[in-house]
Formats: sequence, structure tokens, C-alpha cells
Amino acid sequence: MRSSRIPFTVHILSPVTERGATRIERDSLGPVEVPADALYGAHTVRGVANFRLSGVTMAARPDLIAALAHVKAAAAGANLLCGALEPEIANALIAAARAVATGAHDDQFPVDVVHGGGGTVINMNVNEVLANLAGEALGGRRGGYDRVHPNDHANRSQSTNDVYPTALALATVRVGARAAAGLDVLAGALETKAQERGGHKRLGRTCLQDAVPLTIGDTHGAQAHAVRRTTAALRRSLGELLAVPLGATAVGTGIGTPAGYREHAVRLLAEECGLAVTPAEDMFDALANLDGYVDVAAQAVRCALVIAKIASDVRLLSSGPLGGFGELTLPAVQVGSSIMPGKINPAIPELVMQVSFEVRGAAAIVEAAAAAGELELNVMEPVIARHLHGSLADLGAVAERFAERSIAGLVWNDDALERNLAGSFGGAVEDAVRDGYVAVAAQHHRPER
Repeated sequence: MRSSRIPFTVHILSPVTERGATRIERDSLGPVEVPADALYGAHTVRGVANFRLSGVTMAARPDLIAALAHVKAAAAGANLLCGALEPEIANALIAAARAVATGAHDDQFPVDVVHGGGGTVINMNVNEVLANLAGEALGGRRGGYDRVHPNDHANRSQSTNDVYPTALALATVRVGARAAAGLDVLAGALETKAQERGGHKRLGRTCLQDAVPLTIGDTHGAQAHAVRRTTAALRRSLGELLAVPLGATAVGTGIGTPAGYREHAVRLLAEECGLAVTPAEDMFDALANLDGYVDVAAQAVRCALVIAKIASDVRLLSSGPLGGFGELTLPAVQVGSSIMPGKINPAIPELVMQVSFEVRGAAAIVEAAAAAGELELNVMEPVIARHLHGSLADLGAVAERFAERSIAGLVWNDDALERNLAGSFGGAVEDAVRDGYVAVAAQHHRPER
């Protein structure tokens, strides 16, 4: 039956087609002008025209491109083993996918990271690039698809329904692992500081009021432990994503795949990407629900809150140097004022705090995306790719920056530490054990200032 929808004819609507020679490709909606030398095709050009919005293109998400390429290589290998693709075509597709996975063709992915259709645009972008690379290797013409076709060959036994969530999971694990590594650097810097001045005492405070002494080792040791603890939780949440729905095809049914395809595809995917990938226990659940990303985002928030609290504490303890606490001096990394000569601000701790706001905002977007799924498929994954991956990358980078440009060079000021220790309630606590709280409180009453 012919569709009643009116095709939207795409002429030269996007930067990728605004100048230079073009070729004409046709899809089910009609003719499309494509740059003559582009590895992508009609579907990609329509996607650029329709979804160009944020300026954040897939080229800015190389981990996701690589993950999609790994999926395509595994799929081609599985199709070869199942007899669903000719060896010549399958091997050409595998070689093309592996080349894409190296980042050699990232500039051929111009579509916006966030787009409608549940990832279909980027899936077809990848299919078109692979079909052209593989087709040319076999003597075909770019854009002709006579030797290797984007749908019939590059997408054989696949649906965007299972390809995109599988790739998103792999990419999130990669980006998250780098975030965790950055957090490890910060934890190590704090542990080093704990050892440097381990037994030296400082005044502890509660409600911003004088309390009892603790050591500098206690302070930095607790900070490092909090970073380690929350980073471990982030790693656990990332590990849950490695149960992938590859082979689920449309809505989880596995329709269109030959016998044994799913098992081969998942095994080969693990070999291609080097991760401990396993098949999802329930394919229908894996396509319908994105709560695993909510958990990752939540653990990222925990990490961000912990390092922001450390940054805030460092910022407070370094306040002054004369009119504040003045117990810490931070490395001078930036001129602090355009009008007050010599002023230095805690710029790196303030950067950490602001990144924590972004991580929390990204988590809200991920939660909204997960809640927006309906029936058999959640199509809101692209917005997760943009905001969760961006926030994880920023989290790891700022943790490392905090370690290198703030924690590693901070200095505790002995004079201020000794002066402030005079406010300790440690003696009063010990006396109260012997003489009683009421009696000691009367002796230690502090008059109003």
C-alpha cells in the first residue's frame, strides 16, 4: 500500500551540502543531494537537515561512533558464521567497521547527537559509511550501493532497536571508565596529602563553630575514602550496562535473524570491543527500559557531590588570607581580580563545584528520558548520549584538574592552625566525662563577642 504522507524533498539544506560537487541519491522519500565525496548518504543528509540544533554532532562522541562500529563488525561476523552474508561482503564490512572504530572517519558523522527516531539516523549514518567503504573496497561506486547496501548488508539481522542501545551501553562504559580514572587520580592526591602531615592537628568544626581537634591525616584520609567509595559505586553501575540486547532486533522479538545469530553476535562483540559483554536476560525489558542509565547518572551525582564538598571545604579553609579561616593556602593558578591587585581566588575549587551542578542537571535529563519510554521501546536514548556522556567526561576531567592544580600544591598554615586550636572543646569534653556536663558547661561558658 502506498503511503499517504507527502514526501519532504531535501535539496541543499545543510552545511554538508552547501558547496562543492554533489551526487543524487534516492531513498523511500525521494531524491536527495549528497556531497560527491561523502561516505554517508541520503538518510544522513536528511538527518542533518531535520535535526541540526545543538551543534553537538556525533563527531563529538567518538566513543559512541566506535561502539556502533564494534556492533557492526560483530553483526557482520555473526552473519558470516550463520551464512546470512557472502564472505566477500562480510569481510569487507568487518574491515570497514574496524577502520571506523579507530576514529579514522569521525568527520563522516555530521548528524546531531540528539535526534528523533530512537537513533535510526545515526544507525543509518553508520550503515551508509560502512556500505560505501566496503563497496569501494570491492570495486563499487560511492553512493551506488550496487556491491554493498546500507540496509540489505550493513544492517543485516539488525534493527536500530537493538543496535543503538547496545552501542550506547558500550560507549557509556568507556566514558564512565575514564571518569572513574580521573576520580582515582584525585583520591590518590588526597591520600598523599594525608601522609604528608598525617599527625598534625587542626581544629574540627560543626555548624561552622569550634568543636574538637582532629588530624590533617584524618581530614584528607576521609576525603580520599569518600572519593574511592563513590567511584566504586559508579564502576558497579557501569558494569550493569554490559548485559546488552544485541540480537533483539525489532521490539525484542529477534525477527529477521538466522538461527544462532544472537549468540555469535554477542560473543564477537566482546572480542571486538574488549569488554565483558553478555546477552541481556530479557530482550524485551532491555529495549523498553533505561533505568540502568538512571543508576549510572545517580552514581555520577554522588561522586560529583563528594568532590564538590571537598572543593567547598578547601575553599572555606583557604578563605582570607587575613579575614577568613586562612588555614590553607592554595596554588595561585589565576589572577583573582581585575581591580584588586594581588588578589587570588580559589578558582579550581569553584570550577569543581560548578561541574557538580552540571552533573546533577544531566542526571535530571537522564531520569526524564528514562521516564518517557512507552510500550516496547524507549526512543529517548540520544539525549542520554549527549548529556550523560558529557557530564561523565567533565566529572573525570575536573577531578583530575582538582588533584593536579589544587590538592597537590595546597599548604597547611601552621600559625593559623595553632591559633585556631585555642578554640578547641576537647578539654571540656574530657572534663565532662569526669565532672559532669552541667558543671563543666558553667566553667567553659563563652561570653558574647
